[in-house]
Amino acid sequence: AVAAFVITVLIALAAHVGITLFAILRFNIGISPMVFVSRVKAALVTAFSTSSSSATLPTGLEVSETQLGIPRQIAGFVLPIGSTMCMNGTAIFEGITVIFLAEIFNVDLTLAQMAIVMIMSVITAIGAAGVPGGSIPLLVGILTMFGVPGEGIAIVLGVDRILDMSRTTVNVFSDLTATAFVAKSEGIWSAADVPAQK
Repeated sequence: AVAAFVITVLIALAAHVGITLFAILRFNIGISPMVFVSRVKAALVTAFSTSSSSATLPTGLEVSETQLGIPRQIAGFVLPIGSTMCMNGTAIFEGITVIFLAEIFNVDLTLAQMAIVMIMSVITAIGAAGVPGGSIPLLVGILTMFGVPGEGIAIVLGVDRILDMSRTTVNVFSDLTATAFVAKSEGIWSAADVPAQK
């Protein structure tokens, strides 16, 4: 069951990047997702290895300016906010975890309750610290709200590290995508401004 849970979370994270974020990059920002990934890979590797959005912030600022050509005033504003508020991967993880643990403890959630779980996951992800395991305390709060024993979180703690690394990578990728989107929407940057690869 835990293996199925891990696979489900990883598939959900990959789908979010491959469908939602890639579509934003291609159609709203006008840059090839593959080009974007190749330019921000240093930040993604840092995010994966540290499991910390906050620790990745300096690298994110550096790649957004030097590799994407995004002006410093945009990157310096959007990325620090994103490192604490743009937690797409964390929200996905929290929602799946609550539903998984509810099933483990035979707590039947209605469709409406599952929708509330997702809303609460998004809200609490915003308040999660950008450090390894920062979402776990908030996740316990959501569990108890729906009658799932808070100590049930111990079931997923053993596999949380790899999931933390993965969701942090998605969070940072979302931050960088948001930075490019804001720069383009403000009319001070476009995909044509990306510096040539050295």
